Amino acid sequence: MTEARIRHFYDEPTGTLSYVVDDQRSDRAAVIDCVLGYNLSSGRTDPRPSDVVIDYVREHGLTVDWILETHAHADHLSGAQYIKSKLGGEVAIGEGIRDVQAHFAPIFNCGKGFAADGRQFDRLFADGEVFRIGELDCEVIATPGHTNDSISYRIGSAVFVGDSLFMPDFGTARCDFPGGDAGLLYDSIRRLLSLPENTRLFMCHDYMPGGRELRWECTVAEQRRDNIHASDGVSKDAFEGMRSERDATLNLPALIVPAIQVNIRAGHMPDADDNGIVYLKTPVDTL
Repeated sequence: MTEARIRHFYDEPTGTLSYVVDDQRSDRAAVIDCVLGYNLSSGRTDPRPSDVVIDYVREHGLTVDWILETHAHADHLSGAQYIKSKLGGEVAIGEGIRDVQAHFAPIFNCGKGFAADGRQFDRLFADGEVFRIGELDCEVIATPGHTNDSISYRIGSAVFVGDSLFMPDFGTARCDFPGGDAGLLYDSIRRLLSLPENTRLFMCHDYMPGGRELRWECTVAEQRRDNIHASDGVSKDAFEGMRSERDATLNLPALIVPAIQVNIRAGHMPDADDNGIVYLKTPVDTL
């Protein structure tokens, strides 16, 4: 089996890991979980987290076929449309995005022009679906629990797990967002950890607990042995109890309000108002 070349990129303000995955035989590539910077105080976007990805793609002569999201992120704005405008490619996410859109569209009063059917994306993936990056087969694995649109991408011996798992010393994702379910997340994690022990798992975030160096990759065997929340031997009941107790102590992500509005639109901003200015709404006493 030919393996993909994988390059990680780290956005320090949001702790987010993005990836370029390419088939070196065809120079076709995918970008996974890309970031558009955003200043919450000024409302200004910053393309630099995506620009470094674009520079890498161009430097290596790659053609981007896919811009892949593991879910509609709540902690950063997607750079999908910015990257698509520079490099092309189809923007894709799991079909559960429809449920996420249906929940948040009324909260942000998206209006009659917003369709909660996923049409903002170029492709919606179902569990078990297979697509290609050049000559590489890519399998979609539904991994709900953190959110109900969460999916992972299996490409050769590598799996991009989104927020379902963190590095073993940080554990697992929260489950208190709309559509989140700790029991579903437990089942999703066990599904991932049933893959061969040498399977390489790539994280979407790393928060470097204890001040250790950045890490973005580990194996199934490491997670099964060392994950502080979900190692072998942790029961579903124990996991659900831990997540319920822990999630009750967590604040909402700093960028959740702008991020959700952009990310349910596949990285598009809302339409400008009649004065030509784009606004991101903040619901009061709602979230």
